Amino acid sequence: MSAEGHEIHGHDEHGHHDEHHHHKDTFITKYIFSIDHKMIAKQYLITGILMGVLGVGMSLLFRMQIAWPEESFGIFKVLLGDKFAPNGVMRNDIYLALVTIHGTIMVFFVLTAGLSGTFSNLLIPLQIGARDMASGFMNMISYWLFFLSTIVMVMSLFVEAGPASAGWTIYPPLSALPQAIPGSGAGMTLWLVSMAIFIASSLMGSLNYVVTVINLRTKGMSMTRLPLTVWAFFITAVIGIISFPVLFSAALLLIFDRSFGTSFFLSDIFIAGEVLHYQGGSPVLFEHLFWFLGHPEVYIVLLPALGITSEIIATNSRKPIFGYRAMIASILAIAFLSTIVWGHHMFISGMNPFLGSVFTFTTLLIAIPSAVKAFNYITTLWRGNLQLNPAMLFSIGLVSTFITGGLTGIILGDSTLDINVHDTYFVVAHFHLVMGISALYGFFAGVYHWFPKMFGRMMNKNLGYIHFWVTAVCAYGVFFPMHFIGMAGLPRRYYTNTAFPLFDDLSDVNVLITMFAIIGAAFQLIFLWNFFSSIFKGPRAPQNPWRSNTLEWTAPVEHIHGNWPGAIPEVYRWPYDYSKPGHDEDFVPQNVPMKPGEEQLHH
Repeated sequence: MSAEGHEIHGHDEHGHHDEHHHHKDTFITKYIFSIDHKMIAKQYLITGILMGVLGVGMSLLFRMQIAWPEESFGIFKVLLGDKFAPNGVMRNDIYLALVTIHGTIMVFFVLTAGLSGTFSNLLIPLQIGARDMASGFMNMISYWLFFLSTIVMVMSLFVEAGPASAGWTIYPPLSALPQAIPGSGAGMTLWLVSMAIFIASSLMGSLNYVVTVINLRTKGMSMTRLPLTVWAFFITAVIGIISFPVLFSAALLLIFDRSFGTSFFLSDIFIAGEVLHYQGGSPVLFEHLFWFLGHPEVYIVLLPALGITSEIIATNSRKPIFGYRAMIASILAIAFLSTIVWGHHMFISGMNPFLGSVFTFTTLLIAIPSAVKAFNYITTLWRGNLQLNPAMLFSIGLVSTFITGGLTGIILGDSTLDINVHDTYFVVAHFHLVMGISALYGFFAGVYHWFPKMFGRMMNKNLGYIHFWVTAVCAYGVFFPMHFIGMAGLPRRYYTNTAFPLFDDLSDVNVLITMFAIIGAAFQLIFLWNFFSSIFKGPRAPQNPWRSNTLEWTAPVEHIHGNWPGAIPEVYRWPYDYSKPGHDEDFVPQNVPMKPGEEQLHH
């Protein structure tokens, strides 16, 4: 880095900055204990992808069990062993454990850490014009705590009695009494330890993102010139700081109940005729604490995906994003409302009906900013000069699943309607579309769009098209029919429905869903191949492959610690000057000064 680079780098994160550049980075300081935000982003990305493979693999196992109950499968015998799948037939307790760990991995390790950790780390410094995160060291610690929590969670799969199996929401008393079910023993303790470490990691990351956005923006980068991606990551981090500590306290109190004889969540309980000594606690208290994180969590997962989509849709429509300020306002409104809707998960917990009506009202309100975002995406696409590359297709797919998944949310947000379908597959269909699939589409869109920035190479476009179309068909093939079996009353989390003759007609639908799931999962192998082979063999990426306006494309393709070799670029305009009259090109990067007489559209 040049000497002038040092003067600019006034806020030295590391005092040894000078010597740091004279000796060569070793393998360990470059790839393992790195404090460079770009490398940490890759660590999050690859860890998230590997956990995703594990989470999806589990869902295939329990989908096979639902479609063909009591059948013997060789793969069950191989993967689950004789203890959990005697003669290849899955036992009911391991079914619940698979559902539990699948939910935990996908929600926290893939969609929260994999999405936010990757793209917040990669894009915040590059898009605001900063040399790095506010604290590179804290950033490194946050990744390693996340990695440690994934290791502890995977370890819980190998304890003797089996992993946690009280559902990913781990409601007591199942999760609070070690003797309640086989998975309530050591597996449950490891689950709680893993989540406590994960929350510490998440909070360190979030604090870092917030401080970086507030303090390290380059000259001219006002808050109203930030790309919507950075707005989304910034507000996501704020929601995380507000709500994750509540889950931490719930996990801590649950550990006390399990191991130290307290009774925060337990009241008069009998097991096999034996009266336990617990009294005075309330399992519903745990539900309140859990969902106070659990609902904002949906937006911690969704907002980064929506931010990524805003950037990609504007870039590939070759026109300014529609309603920039309305988009920011809707992100802020979603952040505020997400903290006062948690009770809609608890309509059947015996809640006072008046309180239920209050939560119904706030839940229906959150549909308004969500609709603003959906309409703004559609208006941006309208009459745009669309470049339908894989990233753009996944972004448009996200708009589709966000709308279809959101519409059923209106039904579930209404207490009178929710009570009828609450514990059925209707809920599974709703939240997988709106949170699972939408967030995964955002994740894929971001990977296809910023892969050249991360690895300096291009991914194969044709494989990307195959990946998108098969995934899109299979995602709807899996979750669309679930609405109907849910309306027909099929309960969720049952490992077989053969005991209920009234559900016999629905077994064919479950087979269809499982077939779609297997095909969809198989085609993710195309993405994995495309991703890992392109890192080494993909064609070299040009400086600005998508002709985009944001600052990250002004940094050199070859990564350097500090992002820009000389001065940091200054910012003169907002990030969405596409197809602007009076310019030769159809895009004007943010660091291009204004011409005389040129006015800013969004003011």
